[in-house]
Amino acid sequence: MESALPADEFEAHRGRLFGLAYRLLGSATEAEDAVQDAYLRFAGADRAVIERPGAWLAKAVTNLCLNRLTSARARRERYVGPWLPEPVATADDTLGPLESAERREQVSMAMLLLLERLTPAERAVYVLREAFGYGHREIADVLGLTEANSRQLYRRAAARVAVPEGRFEAAPERREALVASFVSAAREGDVAALERLLAADVTWWSDGGGKVSAALRPIEGREKVLRFLAGVAQRHAVGVELSSAELNGTPALVMWAGGTLLGVAAFETADGLITQVRCVMNPDKLDFVRRQLAPA
Repeated sequence: MESALPADEFEAHRGRLFGLAYRLLGSATEAEDAVQDAYLRFAGADRAVIERPGAWLAKAVTNLCLNRLTSARARRERYVGPWLPEPVATADDTLGPLESAERREQVSMAMLLLLERLTPAERAVYVLREAFGYGHREIADVLGLTEANSRQLYRRAAARVAVPEGRFEAAPERREALVASFVSAAREGDVAALERLLAADVTWWSDGGGKVSAALRPIEGREKVLRFLAGVAQRHAVGVELSSAELNGTPALVMWAGGTLLGVAAFETADGLITQVRCVMNPDKLDFVRRQLAPA
């Protein structure tokens, strides 16, 4: 008699598998689909020959994601306006424990965008190594590589996603304070306060995906960003509620109109100022985080 039903055994690994799939794909919706496909494979497999279910499932999810990454890249080339990853609320450990600044940075919008520079194989090696602590022997087994090839892919990936030292705010509490001040100033329409929070070369990215009105190109420079925000405030002067939540490991701005989630904005900060804002407004990309944040 089997000790556990496939569903029961699978549930013990679901959270870790979702975290893996999300880091590989940058899409919560596609990550859910990949995890579900892995479950179907697991339920139909001869579990008598599966010695380590967790390793078997991680391999299945990784390979399912590799298949999706190729088609996803082609879709993103046709995407309307800037493409940004789907946001995920992380205060509830949806992406696993994020107990250090390094772990939080691994799931940030900025890092997920850097991972887009990588080939699917490079991304898989890098995520398995950095986020899940796999050794190169384990990675080689998952991806069907040699250990030497795994090491080579990892070195190449690490070099391609490296960022200059000091690009990101070192102290999380400084970023939290900046985001809280931005939310307060935006809520009150305090243009002078917003100006003091933005770096001179700040860039604002809007991802509407052609589904809602959004800037089709990055808005660069403090003055242009302030004019853009003034226009947004005029269009949504009534009924919009601004709040903050932990998304992708860092504080973010959340915009609601009644029960509708209009968008979320993630921030990069450096030297005590906001340097990058990435705002996701495409409703297709907000469904997962809306379900997470909606009142019970």
